[in-house]
Amino acid sequence: MFWRERIDKLLDDGAPCLELSSLSWLASTQVKALGGIRKLVDDVVADMAGNGEDVPLPLADRHFSGRFNICIPPDLHPQLASKPRDHHMNPNRFDTDRLPPDCTAPSTGKPPA
Repeated sequence: MFWRERIDKLLDDGAPCLELSSLSWLASTQVKALGGIRKLVDDVVADMAGNGEDVPLPLADRHFSGRFNICIPPDLHPQLASKPRDHHMNPNRFDTDRLPPDCTAPSTGKPPA
């Protein structure tokens, strides 16, 4: 959950539940806001299920391929392709080594291979 002060309340930054990103909850403390958003998510999921809607699968239960594709400007592509070669590195390793620390695998402290 991301927080920022706003007047005298704490506001989640609009997406405390990635699967239901339109939900948010205002409260006077983080603890109350977390409790509020949890209850709201439970209510919305129950309502969705009751109406026969597809409930999003929690991120923790999803399988990820390990692939992450992005679009970049064409003039940047040659630069990004040459950097790993200049360092005698695999392009995937070169790029994952440059991920921010909070994107690294918790068990090793290093980005995934």
